[in-house]
Amino acid sequence: MVAPSEKDAARLAQELLVEWFDTRPATVHEQVERLDFSLDLVVELGPHVLVLEYKRSGDVGSVSRATQQLGQHTLQKEIPVVVVPYMGAKGMKHCAREGVSWMDLSGNAHIRGEDLLIHVEGNSNRFGGRGRRSSPFAPKSSRIARFLLAHPYEYFQQKTVAQRTDLGQGYTSKIVSRLEDRRLVQRDAQRRVGTEEPELLLDAWEEDYDFSKHAVTKGTIAARDSIELTRRIAVFLEQQGLAHAATGLAAAWFFTEFARFRTVSFYLNEPLTEDAKQNLGLREDPRGANVWLISPKDEGVFQETEQRQDIRCVHPVQAYLDLRGHPERSAEAAETVRKLYLDRAKRADD
Repeated sequence: MVAPSEKDAARLAQELLVEWFDTRPATVHEQVERLDFSLDLVVELGPHVLVLEYKRSGDVGSVSRATQQLGQHTLQKEIPVVVVPYMGAKGMKHCAREGVSWMDLSGNAHIRGEDLLIHVEGNSNRFGGRGRRSSPFAPKSSRIARFLLAHPYEYFQQKTVAQRTDLGQGYTSKIVSRLEDRRLVQRDAQRRVGTEEPELLLDAWEEDYDFSKHAVTKGTIAARDSIELTRRIAVFLEQQGLAHAATGLAAAWFFTEFARFRTVSFYLNEPLTEDAKQNLGLREDPRGANVWLISPKDEGVFQETEQRQDIRCVHPVQAYLDLRGHPERSAEAAETVRKLYLDRAKRADD
């Protein structure tokens, strides 16, 4: 089912509010003019006045745009509410961070005001499936997000972005336009492109990222220490002449020394031969595997890599995304790597 029009969304939102508040609204105003902006819906329910701004997508970029608009045009004591067809985890987190209520037309909500709390969860997405717009974070397309996140607050000519990501200028223009549509990148006075909100761009990419698109060979190599094993594999891959970069828990350790780990993960530009596996001492078996050798869906993962000690690692942004598909203490490690990246981005902006 496609996302509702603004008119249908207003009707559906009112029906849900009537159900949750158990009363019909005293007044309803659609397309309310506030300064130079038209709010979608203002609803008075008992002592509460809700100001609703509807977006046809629940991606974090659209949610961010709605929270900004509500913040600029909501009056004191009114409750700003973002409305989307279905609210994802990143959108919820963004609303919580901005102190803005939300509801979706699938029947979920978190609306908070003075003497008011409505929380509804567990309803599935009524508007998923066909009609989903193409993503600027597909494996090849995401080279642009990776490059801009590696250089936050800097602006580049679009031609330069194409050259630095090894993409055609026409393709780059198409992906940059999609990112602009979501308000995830900006242009300066010279029409150069960059990101002023790296955290938002990273959240949007994470929403779409799927580690399972990569091909992963899992196996076991006898080793007493995972750090020593990481170094041993890196030396071996160098001797084989293979482009490689550590990711996941291994990269997280070399970035932050967050915690000891067991699973060593490397991207390779081509799979190991059977002879190479034997020479490395790799026994393929996903059960109890302590080594993941990853053939990436797109070789953009090798762009913006960093040398840490004597190990070539993916960029922290890539490691953060990949950790969502890893075992052990990967969630904690991911947050540590994310903080490292955002702290570094903030220093670059100072």
